[in-house]
Amino acid sequence: MTSSSATHGRPETYIRFDGWLGKLENAFNMIAAASILVLMLLAVVQIIGRNGFNLPVPGFIDITEQAMAVFAFMGVAYCQRLGGHIRMELFLGKLSGRPLWIAECVGVILIWLVVAALIYGSWFHFNRSWTIGDSSIDIGLPTWPSKLVIPVALSVLLLRLTLQIYGYWRLVRDPQAEPIAVPVLADIETQARHEIEETFDGPADGSGDTDTDGSNAGSTKGPRR
Repeated sequence: MTSSSATHGRPETYIRFDGWLGKLENAFNMIAAASILVLMLLAVVQIIGRNGFNLPVPGFIDITEQAMAVFAFMGVAYCQRLGGHIRMELFLGKLSGRPLWIAECVGVILIWLVVAALIYGSWFHFNRSWTIGDSSIDIGLPTWPSKLVIPVALSVLLLRLTLQIYGYWRLVRDPQAEPIAVPVLADIETQARHEIEETFDGPADGSGDTDTDGSNAGSTKGPRR
């Protein structure tokens, strides 16, 4: 779970940027989810059309291949914000205070470097596809839109990682500061409680109390990790 509510003494600019970036991540994630729904409906049409009327959807495989980039990459920044990516917590779970924040910060910096390299490589492939006019084999669908999605989505992820690097760095400087806009480790019971609250859009007991970090327990920011 991440906290992004602003009160006296908190970094206002940092919090505002987190809110703006969160809206962009939510939009990208909705597009990814919508693409999955559209592909499912298209698959239904494909099956019914092929088996019932011998009329398959033209270029169904081509469309599916191009759409994979949308639902595979446009939700990565959203997932990173929630701390939902696979991570090794066996070692981190034994740390606390400044050592924990240092380990988290170093890990995010390493991810930042990898993502930056991936952005460069994916942009190169998009540019090549755009230059040569690359298209799919079956219906000649241009491939550059799907290849453009990758560097764009990874750029949003890079912004989120940059924000988290700053968030962890301020905790390294002051371990007693409130974690803002960074995933925080939690035990299984706390994580399950936050997932229930997120599902029902409010506290599990319906009291509407705020969480221990001062933010609403039903925050859409997601579970603690």
